[in-house]
Amino acid sequence: MSPTRAWRGSRWVTGLLGTLLAVLSGAAVWASWRQTDTVADVVASSAETDAYQQAAYLAADEMALLQASFWDPGGPARRRIPEVNRQVDEAMARMVAVDDSSDRQRSRVLKQQHLNLGPDIAYYLQQIDRHDQAGARRTLKTVIEPSYARITSRLIAVQSERLAEATRNQAAARDFSRRLLAGSIVVFALGLAVLNLFGWSVRAHRRQMTALAAIDALTGLPNRVAFLAAAGLALPETPDADGAKAPPPTVLLVNLDGFRAVNDQLGHGIGDRLLIESGRRLTGAVREGDFVARLGADEFAVLLRGRSDSDEALAARLTAAFDEPFALDDFTVDLEISIGAATAQPGDQVTTLLQHADIALHTAKLDHTGFHRYTSAADDTAAARLSLLGDLRRALDDSGQLILHYQPQIDPADGSIAGVEALARWRHPVKGMVSPGDFIPVVENTSLIHRFTDRVLSQALAQARIWHDSGYRLSVAVNISAHSLLDARFCDRVATLLREAGVPGEMLCIEITESSVMRDPAVAIEALRRIRSLGVRTSIDDYGTGYSSMSYLKLLPVNELKIDRSFVCDMATDASSHALVCSAVELGHNLGLTVVAEGVEDAASADALREVGCDLAQGYHFARPMDADALTRLLRTEVTRQPA
Repeated sequence: MSPTRAWRGSRWVTGLLGTLLAVLSGAAVWASWRQTDTVADVVASSAETDAYQQAAYLAADEMALLQASFWDPGGPARRRIPEVNRQVDEAMARMVAVDDSSDRQRSRVLKQQHLNLGPDIAYYLQQIDRHDQAGARRTLKTVIEPSYARITSRLIAVQSERLAEATRNQAAARDFSRRLLAGSIVVFALGLAVLNLFGWSVRAHRRQMTALAAIDALTGLPNRVAFLAAAGLALPETPDADGAKAPPPTVLLVNLDGFRAVNDQLGHGIGDRLLIESGRRLTGAVREGDFVARLGADEFAVLLRGRSDSDEALAARLTAAFDEPFALDDFTVDLEISIGAATAQPGDQVTTLLQHADIALHTAKLDHTGFHRYTSAADDTAAARLSLLGDLRRALDDSGQLILHYQPQIDPADGSIAGVEALARWRHPVKGMVSPGDFIPVVENTSLIHRFTDRVLSQALAQARIWHDSGYRLSVAVNISAHSLLDARFCDRVATLLREAGVPGEMLCIEITESSVMRDPAVAIEALRRIRSLGVRTSIDDYGTGYSSMSYLKLLPVNELKIDRSFVCDMATDASSHALVCSAVELGHNLGLTVVAEGVEDAASADALREVGCDLAQGYHFARPMDADALTRLLRTEVTRQPA
């Protein structure tokens, strides 16, 4: 037989079997529908039987309680009567609800008869309470017991009818089920014949769907499901070819810093292309045999099956892969990544390994280190952060815990105090003074940052008012986080705090970092303009360590540049640092800005700053941060030193 004829014959047979299968399937559907009706009848009759049985049981229980109350008026039976009476009423209502239309009137009559007993039962209980034993006995014997006997006997009679009907329905259902089973066997046999002819198509489709289920549709990388499966296979310690134990796998979680801002500002189309290109760069940076997947949103994962001592080197390669900007249409996007690493320990599950890597990733983002490896102490650190956050939330409600210290800003030319920087300090009731390096990073990553900023501004402005009233007109600088600067309500809050403190805007200086501006330049520039409109001075803090973009510096509405301490500390001995500070001072002056140097630790640095014409300086060489009272005393001393 030729292949064509065989194919045609197979198609004819398949068509015939398919037709028979359709007919029998239709019959099976009809039979199933009939079976559904039969089962419904069985369920209905069973429900009716149960309803009558429940009502009869509760009525008998109520009667027994009434009888027991006669002999023991103060006993537990007397107290249970109201509740059981309510349960009988509810059971009667259910009985009426489930009864069919032909017998529902009879159910209603029984329910009404029980309701009619209510006044008699109440009268009977009153007789018992009055200790009218003779009257109570007469009511019980002549009214209540006969009524309950009639109700109970009718309930039992109807229950018997319903039980017989339920038995008949169950027998019919069993008989119909046997016939349905026989028909199902025939349909099943024909179905197997048809399925065998099309089995290869089903298997191919299944393989395709399985492959698609493990692939991220956007980047083409394996998705979370595939990564979990691969990590699960890598966890068991299997011997190498030489019989040695294979090293445990390591997971790197990679997060794209600033991706949300790209999505919000440039649109999801650019964001999607950025994710695709990021996946390509990650894949190109890993080693052969490493497994790269996209877990979701802007988070990727790398499964390393090699030795863990190369994780740092791989993390460095992954980071370097993002050094080159992304060119997407007319946009150039600079993006950095944060990486958290965790190596599997004996007994670890995949979820545990991912959780450890996520803790490490969170630490890397919080500390701005770019890479962090999980250690067993990280769990304690995470718990300590949570505890610290709870204490800090309570400290914001306690006026005595969060205080401010002030570091003078000195004019290098004459040594006079021109302003101060307000620095937050936390006096913990149990731990004592908590380092700002411990609590500032924690609060900056929570919604508490807004309350914290308002508290610092309020205290700083209140102190500025006190100094102003004492004759010291000092500008107070306060460092503001990116979260506060980009908050649409921040400028209004600053205006309110200035008004409440009665302080003119020029006595406040808002310090921001370059990195906070670059998170959303358009919003940050507009916020700075609104702040400037209040008369408030603005300053770029830690200048030289961030993006240092000349174009943005020209656009930023700021009054001041603060040169980072890393350049100032050795400018007297390092020619490069000296040149950078000198250039920053000249640049600031050419832009009409005041230049402040921070981190002045010795006289040589102070002399060098004076020589290059720096406007203001602060650091331990001049004064350490101090409380308001100490600074006030310092101001008085300065006044007495000035010539008359």
